[in-house]
Amino acid sequence: MPLSKEFAEHLALREKMAMPFPWEMSMSEYRFRTLPNPDFIGKPEPIFSVEQKIISGPNGYLPIRIYRPNDEPNLPIMLYLHGGGWVIGNMDGFEPTVRSLSNKGKFVVVQVQYQKAPEHPFPTPFNDCYAVLEWIVRNAELLKIDATKIGVGGDSAGGNLAAAVAIKARDTGLVKLAFQMLVYPCTGHDGSLPSAINNGEGFGLTSKVMRWFESQYAQNDAALNNPYAFPATSKNLSNLAPALVVTAEYDPLADDGRLYAAALERAGVKVIFKEYLGAIHGFNALAGVSPKVATEVQQFLADGINTYLNRTNQ
Repeated sequence: MPLSKEFAEHLALREKMAMPFPWEMSMSEYRFRTLPNPDFIGKPEPIFSVEQKIISGPNGYLPIRIYRPNDEPNLPIMLYLHGGGWVIGNMDGFEPTVRSLSNKGKFVVVQVQYQKAPEHPFPTPFNDCYAVLEWIVRNAELLKIDATKIGVGGDSAGGNLAAAVAIKARDTGLVKLAFQMLVYPCTGHDGSLPSAINNGEGFGLTSKVMRWFESQYAQNDAALNNPYAFPATSKNLSNLAPALVVTAEYDPLADDGRLYAAALERAGVKVIFKEYLGAIHGFNALAGVSPKVATEVQQFLADGINTYLNRTNQ
């Protein structure tokens, strides 16, 4: 399918902005230039409540936000991990996305501001995210959630972190996760995959920038081959949480999601998979660019999660 008109216009606008490559700026300038643009991410919709807290992590304090769609007790919960190549991004940039998911799915969502590479490379961001899952499990009663219906999810690098957290939760026996939601996840670091070549330039995220992101996060060979850093390197994907995997047609990471979904299925894991034709990387968080597509994918994700939760009538 041809590239969607809205996304083509968005890419043309970004091209006119002529932002330097990330390695051509200081990290502080890069992060400033990539702060959330309301015209791109859309306006956050009303939600019953948003609570901001600071919790203790393994490497310092972690800001979190807790989103509730209503005041009912024993709701399911999703730990949501934002994207940004492990280097940029923050909770504000995904505020419209998580509010929409929480409202549509009628489940609690928790976001975390995990620490970023290159100052804090793997395993620090991953450990931060896993620590929040531990906090959720310990505080299920305080959160008034159903402790048997805890899941993880995220977009892009956040999808990578969610997949990795799901693997560690299985390995440690911390909790039997109810689902993992992986939206155009970066699961490996293979720049020779067809989508990395065919979609490597001209569609927003480039393969060259993706390789740079990976080098900031995984700064040695041990990290590159650690399944908690890149889940596609795992030799055992069995007994993982049921997965919901979404990809975009015009995304250098499309094959990361496709291949990981297939590998999960081969390992006996339930998978719901959908590729959005005509879409680019990041479309789940581009409600200001294409409200219709963002609404569609968020409804699909909410419905898929509730299918795994046996709550199909939400």
